Amino acid sequence: MDGFNETTLGQILTFQRGFDITKKEQTLGEVPIVSSSGISSYHNEFKVKAPGVVIGRKGTLGTVHFISQNFWPHDTTLWVKDFKDNDPKFTYYFLQTLHLEKFDTGSSNPTLNRNHAHKIKVLFPNICIQKKIAAILSAYDDLIENNKKRIQILEDMAQELYKEWFVRFRFPDWENTEFEKGVPKGWDVVELKDIAVECSKSTKAGEHLENRYYLPLDVMSTKAFLPDDHYDYQEAQSSLVTFEKGEIIFGAMRPYQHKVNIAPFNGITRTTCFVIKPKNEYVFSFLYLLLFQKTTIDYAMLISNGADRPYAVWNRAFERLNLLLPTEDLLLSFNNLIKPMLDKILSFYFINRNLEETKNELLPRLISGKISVEDLDIQFPPSMQEQ
Repeated sequence: MDGFNETTLGQILTFQRGFDITKKEQTLGEVPIVSSSGISSYHNEFKVKAPGVVIGRKGTLGTVHFISQNFWPHDTTLWVKDFKDNDPKFTYYFLQTLHLEKFDTGSSNPTLNRNHAHKIKVLFPNICIQKKIAAILSAYDDLIENNKKRIQILEDMAQELYKEWFVRFRFPDWENTEFEKGVPKGWDVVELKDIAVECSKSTKAGEHLENRYYLPLDVMSTKAFLPDDHYDYQEAQSSLVTFEKGEIIFGAMRPYQHKVNIAPFNGITRTTCFVIKPKNEYVFSFLYLLLFQKTTIDYAMLISNGADRPYAVWNRAFERLNLLLPTEDLLLSFNNLIKPMLDKILSFYFINRNLEETKNELLPRLISGKISVEDLDIQFPPSMQEQ
């Protein structure tokens, strides 16, 4: 194939084992410590200059990580010590297609040996093709990353406005509001059940769920508004409940994990989660951000049953959460301000997922040369221009 050569992995790069570091040495510095599962902590010193490519040697075997800042590769990894004049970003994408987890050499503990990895036979393109392929794939990653940053900005804004209005009492026209014992006049102490309902509906596995996605606790995100992922409905097997797009999914089992997501689709989850919606739509933004607060998570833990797997219960427990309810006018104003932000966040879920799926479909076809890039005039994305 033009522009591609048969070679071995060791001829196009050199792997080096990562460096050991104790937990005590892992400080709150700015240098990422990259383990087999990705950035796990931070240190105040670096071992390797960026850009870098790290793969899982132990633990999460064969994972591939691209690092754009100086870093410390953990002992559970291999890192590329020498790219041998090959493009680092292309190398990152290329290694993903090798499925290195298949080259386990451990007897009892899964291990990736660098000497074995160096002997893997590969078909590798010249530097011109490398850069073009990396540019195409990086463009997708840049879009995904930019969307994630936009999501984070919107999440931060929504949380800060909630605290400003309902924790610090700096809501619009607060200066002219009468307070009684430190509380705005007209606000009431109520229970969660007065403004919200647990609305999950029991169901069984089957084809009637084919228009829904499966969202179990393990793919709900921690301290973020959107889930990390979802599964096909056929993965849903037992203890199932349904939810609708826009409803709130609250992780009731091990609530300390702080999993409180807004559903971006009609779906199915398990009874390990509460499905919550407001009794009145204008309360939605206030309700969601209330449930997202650490104080609410702490309350869920306080009323949970079980030591190994603490489990919050709705009836006569979580529903009894006391809260300070603002006036209807203020709730309506807050919802009019925040709900468009939450809707925008929801829209990014499938945008990013579609970008990721398209990139993953292109990846093996570009890397293998099945899609030729030789004659393409490609403009390099910002991330590659910085390199």
